[in-house]
Amino acid sequence: MAFNLPVTDRRLWALAWPLMLTNLTVPLLGLVDTAVLGHLERPEYLGAVAVGANLFSILYWTFGFMRMGTTGLAAQAWGKRDSFSQVALLLRSILLATGIGLLLILFHQPLIGTGLTLMNPSQDVTELAAEYAAIRIWSAPAVLCQYTLVGWLIGIQFPRGPMLMLIVANGLNIVLDILFVTLLGWNSRGVAIATVIAEYGAAGIGLLIVLNRLPEGQKLTRALFGSLADYLKILQVNRYIMVRTIALLLVLAFFTAQGARQGDIILAANAVLITFLLLISNALDGFANAAEALIGEAVGRGSRRRFRLVFRSALRWSLWSALLLTIGFVAGGHWLIALLTGIEEVRTTAWQYLPWLWLLPLTAVWGFLLDGIFIGATRTRDMQNTMLFSALGVFAPAWWLTTGWGNHGLWFALIALMLGRALSMGWLCWRHTRNDRWFSPQ
Repeated sequence: MAFNLPVTDRRLWALAWPLMLTNLTVPLLGLVDTAVLGHLERPEYLGAVAVGANLFSILYWTFGFMRMGTTGLAAQAWGKRDSFSQVALLLRSILLATGIGLLLILFHQPLIGTGLTLMNPSQDVTELAAEYAAIRIWSAPAVLCQYTLVGWLIGIQFPRGPMLMLIVANGLNIVLDILFVTLLGWNSRGVAIATVIAEYGAAGIGLLIVLNRLPEGQKLTRALFGSLADYLKILQVNRYIMVRTIALLLVLAFFTAQGARQGDIILAANAVLITFLLLISNALDGFANAAEALIGEAVGRGSRRRFRLVFRSALRWSLWSALLLTIGFVAGGHWLIALLTGIEEVRTTAWQYLPWLWLLPLTAVWGFLLDGIFIGATRTRDMQNTMLFSALGVFAPAWWLTTGWGNHGLWFALIALMLGRALSMGWLCWRHTRNDRWFSPQ
């Protein structure tokens, strides 16, 4: 029973369940987008949103350090009970996120044009994806501010904040999807408009929550804004996460592009299955996000015992979750695919590649968990190096050697990437633990 769990397990669950619920609402948007568009008469609409959404995953998550880096630094400041550092980090990160978002809007045409050229979908899909992207780019400042707000709230161990933000915003997105696409017939354009409105709604809700969670007695002073050097320091500290994220997203973009080269049906089928990958990652990230906060707190306090307890608890519950996801996809995979698309050819094609999805939870769980440990300890350089090794030294050769397998080769390479991350990060984790390097200066 829950009341018999050890203290560390209870703390982990207290953080993890709101974060898991929050994270599960993210792929829920993808599920709704896919379901709404998957039942239209043309697969090009589904393919266009798959290409456009993947493009924005690369564009926005290039700056994913605004979430991950903020969590680790905020958690360590929380562990030290340093209220000034907590507020200064929040304020500077919000200003930095807003500035980067405005720059993305300013330079969106060459960015989007280059991305679509590299993905090289069919002409019909390209036109629809370009229209989707031209609308979606206006959400950039809101999205990057959300990353900062969510990261800070996780770091100070208030997971219900992100839960309220994303549940309300995603509920709005779902309602607008149905209104704009099903009722008004705006197709992929309607999905983009709904997403932009929902992103600003989430940012506004998050800001209100954060204002109510600021440390008492900390006044707004000039010192909180800092100098240019303080903003450059945030970028420098997180540059490794940025490189790591770019490498991961380029792999996923390559995956989408190679699927697109095999035709719109393969592209649409992969889009359905990748939606389940997002479901897996966001479910498992609940424990990883909780570990970020608790590991960061342990490092801030210099407590090796607490670090070990958190690690073991997060590992145990992550593995149980991965096993349950595997059972769920084996038992209900065909039904879930049928739920997402009524296009018979897309449905039949997705069923052919479903067994690869069964392998994902237990191969991916290690990387998700260790990301949480490394972020909490701000060992971001290790995250960069292991991802580069996995992408260039594992995924690329695996894909090249299996090009004759077609789409099966793509999925094999993706599984190989997950295993590469697990082995390389696991080896570094063992080395840091053996040599007591988690608490040493970096």
